[in-house]
Amino acid sequence: MDLFEQAAEEGARKLAPLADRMRPRTLSEFVGQEAAAGPGAPLRRAVEEDRLFSMILWGPPGCGKTTLAALIAAHSKARFERISAVLSGVREIRAVIEGARDTWVRVRRRTILFVDEIHRFNKSQQDAFLPHVESGRIILIGATTENPSFEVIPALVSRCRVIPLSALSEQALGAILDRALSDAERGLGGLGLRLTETARDHLIAAADGDARMALNNLELAARLKAGEGGAAPAPEAGPREIRAADVLNAIGRKALLYDKSGDAHYDLISAFIKSMRGGDPDAALYWMARMLAAGETPLYLARRMVRFATEDVGNADPRALRVALDAMEAHRFLGSPEGDLALAQAAVYLAAAPRSNSVYMAFKAARAAVDRTGSLAVPYHIRNAPTALMRSLGYGRDYQYDHDAPEGHAAGQTFLPEPMAGTVFYRPTDRGHERVIGRRLGARRKMGTV
Repeated sequence: MDLFEQAAEEGARKLAPLADRMRPRTLSEFVGQEAAAGPGAPLRRAVEEDRLFSMILWGPPGCGKTTLAALIAAHSKARFERISAVLSGVREIRAVIEGARDTWVRVRRRTILFVDEIHRFNKSQQDAFLPHVESGRIILIGATTENPSFEVIPALVSRCRVIPLSALSEQALGAILDRALSDAERGLGGLGLRLTETARDHLIAAADGDARMALNNLELAARLKAGEGGAAPAPEAGPREIRAADVLNAIGRKALLYDKSGDAHYDLISAFIKSMRGGDPDAALYWMARMLAAGETPLYLARRMVRFATEDVGNADPRALRVALDAMEAHRFLGSPEGDLALAQAAVYLAAAPRSNSVYMAFKAARAAVDRTGSLAVPYHIRNAPTALMRSLGYGRDYQYDHDAPEGHAAGQTFLPEPMAGTVFYRPTDRGHERVIGRRLGARRKMGTV
């Protein structure tokens, strides 16, 4: 790098956002994830001894996934590559893998590949990493905000260690803010500013565990405050204070009490669900608005409504599940704020719908029966019989094709294992559409067709 390039890079660093400038340079500066990367943690020891393994860093936005990956790379002798699943495709994956293979062949040096938002890669793209992770040529570090059990293919999860990272605590966020405000080299130390305790509390509450958001809001508040007074004050004048009003002015709204991993989160989602269960659409809308205003992920609310549609409404109104799924898809298509209205529509529909948890209770009872009775034999008459040998053993014998019966149901035919014959799990209510289902099932049970 020549002098011009070095000067350009230094200039770019100075213009970078505060959150980027304040990224920890050493593991000792990395705060808030002591369980995962603190002194004595298995990951910390593996990094310090350069005995790295493939891993998936799973945690909410701003908890330090990218920073931790960069620190791991800085401590390792391995070559480092980074791609984003949002911006990369098969060509970029292939190029990285070829580079890793070439580096291994030439100098027997492994490659650390950091894949940001790995959950956004499809199955075939994730499959492409498998043989190279298996061989050890690539040390994969995937970062995701989504549960790897659902969003990363099982074969890849089994070859990686999942490292859960949590939203940063108030104490960790406070330490990050204090460091940024006092650091004259990378932070805001040259501006002669200090935070009042109330302003600091507001920044922490508004960040909701997200260090990037906390630093972005601090930077904006600091710029607004510094702009009021021009250059930094003389030392004898003392530092200018960033007050709560300055923070609120910077972030544009009052910080709502909400912690996605704490009691406030569970209290609010509980209030939302119980308002719908209690048939109060007004309360449901209020709690939904509270959570959205505080930064809750809209798709989290959509998923909870999909579950509510099956668990609490069920067959009393079979359309409820379709309404909840359509709202989720509409929000994916529109995004916020337009898509929020689709979620509100679904919440009102679910709150006003007839309710039944009969399916939920029936499935719960069925699972309990499986745990209690184990692997009971499938009755021979409903076993599949594709070969002559199986037919000779009695598979499919005496099975009655229900469509050939006068009412579409063959009388006297049973489908449960013999020890469980006559067991009833599903008991429809007389609410909504389940009244119709109940009459239909009652007639069939009386005829002995189920």
